[in-house]
Amino acid sequence: MRRPARASLRWKIAALAAATACLVAAAVGVLVHLWTAHDIRSRAEARAFNTVYSAMDVYRRTGTLADGAELDPPDLPAALRDPADGNRHTAYDSRVEGNAGPTVWAAQRTGGPGSPVLAVQVNLGPELSDLPRLDLAMAVASLLALAVAVPLAAYGAGLLARRLRHVSETALLISAGDLDARTGQVGGRDEVTDIAATVDKMADSLSHRLRTERRFTADVAHELRTPVGGLLVAADLLPPGETEDLLRARVRDLRALVEDLLEISRLDAGSEQPVRARVPLGAVVAEALARTGLDTELDTAATSDTVETDPRRLERIVTNLVLNAHRHGAAPVRVTVTDRTVEVRDHGPGFPADLLRDGPRRFHTGTPARGTGHGLGLTIALAQADLLGADLRLTNAPTGGALATLHLPE
Repeated sequence: MRRPARASLRWKIAALAAATACLVAAAVGVLVHLWTAHDIRSRAEARAFNTVYSAMDVYRRTGTLADGAELDPPDLPAALRDPADGNRHTAYDSRVEGNAGPTVWAAQRTGGPGSPVLAVQVNLGPELSDLPRLDLAMAVASLLALAVAVPLAAYGAGLLARRLRHVSETALLISAGDLDARTGQVGGRDEVTDIAATVDKMADSLSHRLRTERRFTADVAHELRTPVGGLLVAADLLPPGETEDLLRARVRDLRALVEDLLEISRLDAGSEQPVRARVPLGAVVAEALARTGLDTELDTAATSDTVETDPRRLERIVTNLVLNAHRHGAAPVRVTVTDRTVEVRDHGPGFPADLLRDGPRRFHTGTPARGTGHGLGLTIALAQADLLGADLRLTNAPTGGALATLHLPE
């Protein structure tokens, strides 16, 4: 069974890992950039503060300016032109002129109010120029980490996807009828292991129930053969008349039902094996129609080849399809044989929509308008076709009526 195309879980996880790595790298890069810029400014403020302290000490002892200090410089920020009570203050100046700037200023009044202001300027340009190189290094490191993280995430996700795919394939096998399929050991001790164990338990329970039901059906059908045979013999001893005919007809229906149940139980158990032979397809179909005793049109003009198949099972399939067409459809019923294909068509209301959608169900005959029966004919026909490796398709003809097409394999 082919699964529909979908995005692989492996690449979804790999893409999620890549997106997460990119987000983390971007967040770390921004934080490092901001922290580095803040650290450069803090260290510049501390250096300017200390320089003002030492330059003021020299100026008060010798009257000279040291360490690049200036008195009332014209570029001094307005916030530092009147440092209250002679306290040292710092300010950030974002102006850039040539290779100078941004800068950090530190200033202190040399004496009382109205005395000159001694100021020191620290240029942040050289240190801030290293920030782009730091950002580039962070970007390169992030790309290298991403190049390593994505393959590792894809590999790990591949292991997870492989285990999930194994569980999914086992579930598909079980749904297709393989009751012996099991997930086995999928490795790990995680949720996937729990899912695999649950699927195996479900398969065990389903297998047990189905085998019990099949065994029950086979046992019931087998036990009914003897009393039904006795009823048929007893009916033969009745005096001729309407009662005898009605009773014989009902006993024959009951016997046919028992034989159908036995056949289904053997097919379900897998104990049936085809006995193949080279036979003329048209002749086998004609013989099957003759056995039904029903008025059925036959067209074999388009075939003269022989086929290798089990003639008894092929007759069984054709017989069931023809009986179903007469019982649930309407005349005329026509059988056309072409090469390896047999088509059975009636002109009744056609197959019900639920049968076309879900396939035939046992003891389900669709709408009452399609006649009577126990609903096992199409089920047996499909099972026998599957045993022969043939393809049996049930459709409705475009102009009305049910159409069953049996295609035998090469």
